[in-house]
Amino acid sequence: MPTTSAGLLPYRQLPDGGLEVLLGHMGGPFWARKDAGAWTVLKGELAPGEDPHAAALREASEELGIQLPPSSAPDLELGEVRQRAGKRVLAWARKWPRTGPDLSQIASNTLEIEWPPRSGQRVEIPEIDRVAWLSPDEARRLAVSAQAALIDRLEAALANPAA
Repeated sequence: MPTTSAGLLPYRQLPDGGLEVLLGHMGGPFWARKDAGAWTVLKGELAPGEDPHAAALREASEELGIQLPPSSAPDLELGEVRQRAGKRVLAWARKWPRTGPDLSQIASNTLEIEWPPRSGQRVEIPEIDRVAWLSPDEARRLAVSAQAALIDRLEAALANPAA
């Protein structure tokens, strides 16, 4: 049965009017040499009965290893996308302050996987091994394909704030 995750897409508006979004590169040996399709919004599975927006904030904080800075604007609901394997991802976008925390030394939470597959060996890996601020076009190129729609929705919401 497909799972449901909740995620956060931090964004910042640049002085020249440009936009950048923050994506995380998935950790572990499977993703180590992959780039396109290996980047994701900061997300994780919902606990039973958990508020999806609260889960998105919790997961982003865990994957960055920091307390999220407050936003100067309300978080934008970006809706839902379905990834190729059927996982539902509910997402919000949060405006990141220009003087936000340094993200060069993220300390993501970890998980245990079997590696190599079917070997019986277990290794601990970070969920996210690095993050980057990316232009919307670069983010769409690198993100899990279904998540490109979230970047499109963010751009549309920022271009048309009254809608």
